[in-house]
Amino acid sequence: MKPLFLIVVVTAIPIASGYAQSYPSRAINMVVPYAAGGPTDTLARIVSDPMRRLLAQTIVVDNVTGAGGSIAVGRVVRAAPDGYTLSIGHWGSHVVNGAYYTLPFDLLTDLDPVAMLASNPQLIVSKLAVPARNLKELIAWSKANQDKLLVGSGGIAASSHMGGIYFQSAIGAKFQYVHYRGGAPALQALLGGEVDVYVTQISGAVSFVRTGKIKGYAVTAKSRQEIAPEIPTVDEAGLPGLYTSVWHALWAPKGTPKDVIAKLNGAVIAALADATVRKRFGDLGQEIPSREELTPQALAAYHKSEIDKWWPLIKAAGLKAE
Repeated sequence: MKPLFLIVVVTAIPIASGYAQSYPSRAINMVVPYAAGGPTDTLARIVSDPMRRLLAQTIVVDNVTGAGGSIAVGRVVRAAPDGYTLSIGHWGSHVVNGAYYTLPFDLLTDLDPVAMLASNPQLIVSKLAVPARNLKELIAWSKANQDKLLVGSGGIAASSHMGGIYFQSAIGAKFQYVHYRGGAPALQALLGGEVDVYVTQISGAVSFVRTGKIKGYAVTAKSRQEIAPEIPTVDEAGLPGLYTSVWHALWAPKGTPKDVIAKLNGAVIAALADATVRKRFGDLGQEIPSREELTPQALAAYHKSEIDKWWPLIKAAGLKAE
C-alpha cells in the first residue's frame, strides 16, 4: 500500500499546479450585495478595473440585492470553489447579518478570506442646538438627557444604528432611536433638527461639519483621518477604544484552492497600490489597509474579532429581522 500512496501524492501535485497556472481562464464574477451606485458597488468597480488588467480576465460586477445583502452572500457560499465567484461586502453583510438574520450558512466557516479592501470610520455628530463643545461634554449631556435624546439611524441594524448602540453602551446610557430609510434621510433629519445625535460614516458628514451646519466630536478610529485631520480621535477626545468602521473586504467560497486565493490576494494588493485607486478611495474617505493587514490570515482574524465584538451587542439590544 505504501508505494501506491506515494504515487497518488506525486501525481496530484502537477494537477494542482496546472490549475493554478491556468487560473483565471474565463471571466470572474464579483457579487455585490447591494444596488448599483451605492458605496459597495462603487468600491467594487474601482478595484475590479486594475484587478482585471492584472489577471488578464474580465471581472463582472454582479449586483444581487435582498435581505440586507444575505442573498448575495449565500449565492457565493453555494458557488463552486474555483475562484470564479467572489463575494465583496462589508461589516453589515458579513458581520451584522449573522446576528440579525437566521442564515443558512456560517459567515466565518463557509467563506475563505481573500483580502481587506478599505475601511471608513464613523464620526460622532450632533445638531447645532446641542450645547456640548467636545466629546466629554457630549457624553455628560447625553447621559443627563437620555430619556428625551433622539439618535438618528439609517435603519434598524444599519451602521449608524450600531454605532449609536456601541456609543450608548460605552457611556452607560440608553438612547431612543429614530430610524429612517437610509443614511441620507437620517443626515437630513439631523440637519433639520429632528434628531439630536448621529453616528455616521465620516465621508458623508465631514463637509457639513466644516461648513458649520452640524457639530463633529470625534472619529471612531485609532488615528486621525486624512479626509478630516482636524477632527480628534475617540482616544484623544476622551472615549478610548470606541472603534467602529464600515470596512470592505473580498471573500471566495470555502475550499477555493490556496494558490488561487494567493493569486487573487496578489491582484488586490497590486490594485490597492495603484495611484488612481488610492486617489479615488481617498476622495471617498476610504482608508486603505497597511501591507500587513492585506493577507488572508489578517482578514480572517479581523473578521472573527468583529463578530466577537458586535454579535453580543446586537443580541443584547434585541435586534432581529422580522
